[in-house]
Amino acid sequence: MRGSKESVAIIGGGIIGLGIGWQLAKSGCSVTIFERDRAGRAASWAAAGMLAPISEVHFEERELLELGSISLRLYPEWVRELEVDSQMCVGYRREGTLIVGVDRDDAGLLRHFYDSQRLLGLKAEWLTGAEARNIEPLLSPQISGAISCADDHQVDNRLMVSALIAAFRKAGGTLCENTPITKIEMQKGRARGVRIKDRLHKAGVIVLAAGCWSSDIEGLPDSIVPPVRPVKGQMLALQMESEIAPQKVIRTPRAKYNTNAYLVPKANGRLILGATSEEMGFDTQLTAGGLFELLRSAWEALPGIYDLPILETWAGLRPGSRDNAPILGRTCVENLIMATGHYRNGILLTPVTAREISSLILTGVPTEVIAPFPLSRFQASDNGSA
Repeated sequence: MRGSKESVAIIGGGIIGLGIGWQLAKSGCSVTIFERDRAGRAASWAAAGMLAPISEVHFEERELLELGSISLRLYPEWVRELEVDSQMCVGYRREGTLIVGVDRDDAGLLRHFYDSQRLLGLKAEWLTGAEARNIEPLLSPQISGAISCADDHQVDNRLMVSALIAAFRKAGGTLCENTPITKIEMQKGRARGVRIKDRLHKAGVIVLAAGCWSSDIEGLPDSIVPPVRPVKGQMLALQMESEIAPQKVIRTPRAKYNTNAYLVPKANGRLILGATSEEMGFDTQLTAGGLFELLRSAWEALPGIYDLPILETWAGLRPGSRDNAPILGRTCVENLIMATGHYRNGILLTPVTAREISSLILTGVPTEVIAPFPLSRFQASDNGSA
């Protein structure tokens, strides 16, 4: 990569590939996105749209927390720009998140989590059950305690998919749906294009952003096949009613069930319930047990959902890397860039990924923002040096 505005081929038309493609096309690059199915209809469509670096933080993932926090700060301007370019609304909301505990064991779990948040210097507030119900009166009277994460936001991911497709095309990008890549063509350690059946599409830069299918693309040396796997998530949507319509995202980790369900209200009246986390390969079959666990956890936190109509059920495949953090940046193959493995944070990390990967392609200079997330971290681990 020389930092010039040469042609770019992006493998994967999910929200990550679309975001990168939109930014590059706006900058004058010739960009073609190749999507194996319909654009944005895999993990991007299946998500709930939570932008939650605070309520989903893990103490050992400080670098991922920083990346998510940077991306969340980018979101207001990202949304303004996208809505102007696409002339579409993406349902960006800032009401925040409540993490609630239903019984004493849950309260103990929340206290431990709250202490971790405070040690990380995050903005979070401990609430009694009564204080939580003052904020969300629909919560169960059994709620024993809660954490308020006011700085966690949400977006309607399905609206954002549609907006990104429109903005990308308006910027001059080419979107090829139902066009699986059969191989990345290599020559003397350099990526020179992608093969679609018998046709070679040459490109100066290739971005691998194929989500959980990233490791299945042929043509890559074994040493740089990204360690990305599918992680199944079952979900459902309910139709809210005027008297049963929470304002905030509600998370309900249940210690005795070992679950961490969430309820996400949308402006169109849908209440999203999610999600299981299952290592089941590429299986997307819905199960009675999976949906039961979600409904039970949600009902125990918000009993009023009992009579709400079910609108939709579905399962998606999150792209999880070996350490569940994204793989971003250059590889040892010239002209090949990775933007994959975002796991549960694809929607949250879209703005920062699009900014950093498009900047890398346009300038040839990586920044410290994505420095902790190279593919080489797994190679070092495999060699016993990390």
